[in-house]
Formats: sequence, structure tokens, C-alpha cells
Amino acid sequence: MNEKIFKTLAVVFFALVAISFFWPSAGEKNYNVNVQTVSYAADGLDLSAIGSLLKKAKDAAELERLLNDPATGINNLDLNEDGKVDFIKVTEFGEGETRGFSLTVEPEKGEVQEVATITIEKAGDKANVEVRGNEQIYGPQHIYHNSFGLTDMLLLYWLFRPHPFYMSPWGYGHYPSYYHTYAPVSPRQYQRRVASHRNLKRTSKSTIKNRVKSPYAGRAAARGVKAPLKHPTASQKSFQKRNPSKQLRRGGFGRSSRPSRPSVRRSSGFGRSGSRFGGK
Repeated sequence: MNEKIFKTLAVVFFALVAISFFWPSAGEKNYNVNVQTVSYAADGLDLSAIGSLLKKAKDAAELERLLNDPATGINNLDLNEDGKVDFIKVTEFGEGETRGFSLTVEPEKGEVQEVATITIEKAGDKANVEVRGNEQIYGPQHIYHNSFGLTDMLLLYWLFRPHPFYMSPWGYGHYPSYYHTYAPVSPRQYQRRVASHRNLKRTSKSTIKNRVKSPYAGRAAARGVKAPLKHPTASQKSFQKRNPSKQLRRGGFGRSSRPSRPSVRRSSGFGRSGSRFGGK
């Protein structure tokens, strides 16, 4: 009788060992997790690199041209996710010793989205430059600044002499002859491309004493913007819910994909090094 019990227990023991060898515990399951990173609309225009264009442009029209020239590489925005970099319009504003430019995009006909503002303030023999990102796209207090000598920027001579404010004559589907559409590059490629252009520094508060309001302040496109935003309006949330970003349609961003079936760890078998039975 004792011999039968011993044999039975032995069979059960070796069965459990075999199961533990071929079926890992919950802590040993290997998952093939594919985590995708969010690519926000803000990733398409590095505000710290805009200062390099201010040093090259001689007036607002040329600033607009440089912003939309693929050779400069500064603009990689694709708000409506149509596979084409958006045309950025420039609108001048200001008064006295403080002047600025509003940068806007028309993601859909009849819709205007302010992307950022550039404010330039004369202070003695220097010019304080501040670039502020639109809150819907960049989130709150997304500000970059620097100071330049008056002779460092060709734009300053034109900007502070009497002239009619520049208002871009271009719009959705109506572009200048020098412009042609081009495809955006990946965020990683874009960051490498603009690295040498960054000459503005991030700050937590405005450095401009006399703030002048942009004519498009608070202007947000209710329709047309599909790229993920940092702080969208209620209407933008509603539009994006009905027209999700391509990133969501590919399976979501910031989420892990469905795990694959668990694989077996060969290092945890009976009689092997590091095993749970007799291993060291």
C-alpha cells in the first residue's frame, strides 16, 4: 500500500515539474509590446529655430517665403494630415517700438489657425525677440526668446521705418508662384534638420515689456486640424473625434499593441541552471 502511494506521488510530482517547464508562470510571460510615440502638431514647427529666419529676411514677404521654402527646412507642419506641409501665412502687426508677426495656417477653406506669434521690441541698440506658440498647438506658456544687435537683423531696418503693414495675400488653394507643395519628414529627421538653426531659448514668461495683441489672437480652426493638439478647444475635440488622426487609425498612439501569445523561457526548466528545482 505504501509503495502504491509513493509511486502515485512520484507521478504527480514529475507531472507538475513537466507542466512548470512547458508553461511559464504569469511573471515569466514574454509580450511583444509595440509602443508608439505621439507626434503632435507642435512637432512640425520648432519655434526655437525661427530666429534664424529673422536674421535672413529683409521684410515680411521674404520671411513668409523662407518659412515656406523646403530648403530652409524650418516648416514641417501638416495640421490637416493631407501628406503636404502647410503653407504658413505672415500677417504684420504692432505699434511704436514693438512690432510683430502672426503666423497662421488654413487647414481647410474658410478656417484659420494661428500657429505662433513673433514679437520684436527695440531696446536701445538691441532687439528683443520673442516667439510664442499658440496654446491649442503647443500648450500654455510655450515661449522662446533672445536678444540680437540691431545690425544682426536685416529685417529691423524695414520693420521700424514707416510702411503699410504686410498682410499675406495668399490663402487656401491660392499660393505664390515660388511655392510648391512637399511632403513632411519624420519627427526624428526634422529635429536633426533644424538642430543647427536653433538660436532662441525657452523661457517661462514673456520678456516683452509692451505686449501688442495679434490680430488673430485666440483664432482656432473649428474644422480641418487632425494632427494631435496639446490643448484643443471643444470644437477641435469634437472635430477630431469624428475625424481621428492617422496615428489613431493605425492603432493608437501612446498605447501598447495587443500582446502576442506567451513564449516559453528555456532557462526555467527542470534540471537546468537557474531552474526552480535544484537550480543554483
